[in-house]
Amino acid sequence: MGKKMSEAAFLEAEKYIAGGVDSPVRAFKAVGGDPLFIQKGKGSKIYDIDGNEYIDYVGSWGPAILGHAPEKVIDAVRKVAERGLSFGAPTILETELARRIIKAIPSIERLRFVSSGTEAAMSALRLARGFTKREDIVKFTGCYHGHVDSLLVEAGSGAATFGNPTSSGIPKDFARHTIVLPYNDIDACQNLFKELGETIACVIVEPIAGNMGTILPNENFLSALREITLKYGSLLIFDEVLTGFRITYGGYQNLMGIRPDITCLGKVIGGGMPVALYGGRKEVMSLVSPQGDVYQAGTLSGNPLAMISGIETLDILRRENPYLSLHQTTEKLALGLEEEGKRSNLPVKASFIGSMFTLFFCDKMPGNFDMVNRCDTSLFSMYFKGMLKNGVYLPPSQFETNFLSCAHTEDDIRKTIDISKEVFKDIKR
Repeated sequence: MGKKMSEAAFLEAEKYIAGGVDSPVRAFKAVGGDPLFIQKGKGSKIYDIDGNEYIDYVGSWGPAILGHAPEKVIDAVRKVAERGLSFGAPTILETELARRIIKAIPSIERLRFVSSGTEAAMSALRLARGFTKREDIVKFTGCYHGHVDSLLVEAGSGAATFGNPTSSGIPKDFARHTIVLPYNDIDACQNLFKELGETIACVIVEPIAGNMGTILPNENFLSALREITLKYGSLLIFDEVLTGFRITYGGYQNLMGIRPDITCLGKVIGGGMPVALYGGRKEVMSLVSPQGDVYQAGTLSGNPLAMISGIETLDILRRENPYLSLHQTTEKLALGLEEEGKRSNLPVKASFIGSMFTLFFCDKMPGNFDMVNRCDTSLFSMYFKGMLKNGVYLPPSQFETNFLSCAHTEDDIRKTIDISKEVFKDIKR
């Protein structure tokens, strides 16, 4: 596939945009080569400016659960846009979307819309600290909650230590109140709370880790976090920016029967528009300004285009209830890819749930970041390039989640598996 126009576009972008991209993973640094510049998308396909067609498993990193450019959503956005793009004042659409979300997720009694998952996580942490009057927070290695200063940290030496900044520009004082634990390690969490429980404002966790690849929680991991935080008076925050309305209509918490104190949502609830939220029980959310003294604001929060896109997307998901079909399609694809990899004597493991999956190049199914970090990124890079060359667009990193949509067809799945079979044969270990 020719990519001359994309290559030229990237060179031009680098003259004006830092790194040539507006989000690091888009630069293809983890796999080598230059990124594609996308012209349009429709259904399960995207098309670059060179005219190449790709079966897309990025899906705008999660929001495109209905596929690209669903007609009902586009039509609704177009009609609202004709009345104005943003007012900086309340609209009924905000209430309409909020009502749908609160009805779908019982733990959310009140919410506040923002424009990104980073804003949602940042605001949730501030709210937890304001509610508990404590400063320390707990996160898990490999879980990503946006580019919040206090969350861009890595574990120090030892099983449970205060974090060290992983980005320049973050003072150590920001990170010193963040304690980093291994994902899926409930013993480490219990030991930490026995020692420092009275200082911990909250635990924030992706209930299904999606930013180190798709990693499922061990049995009882999430319920144990709920028990521990309740015992010590800390808040439990579920970051369901990826999983909200993607695994089921509502949050993954619905399936687990767990009620966190605060939930962060994004991605699917905007249907492709920049929308996120944080919400929780009434007692906690009452502290948010102007009702309380925990401040948060946003010029474009709740803008009409984002709200109507979310409303139409959720209404379609509620009516059509595609979740079982999506899971079955994902299972067929993930296991098909794993089988073809094994036939070529490659170390591959497929992890999947709902419409999320990752093909890990490793001998053992990862359960935490340390295990993921031992995967063979060079093999993945070869696999990625081979798939891309043959018209399949995957996330350009071993440590990201693939997303299926309602628009992916049986033919898409068959083609992807067939292409993968040939690519695996070409990979030289």
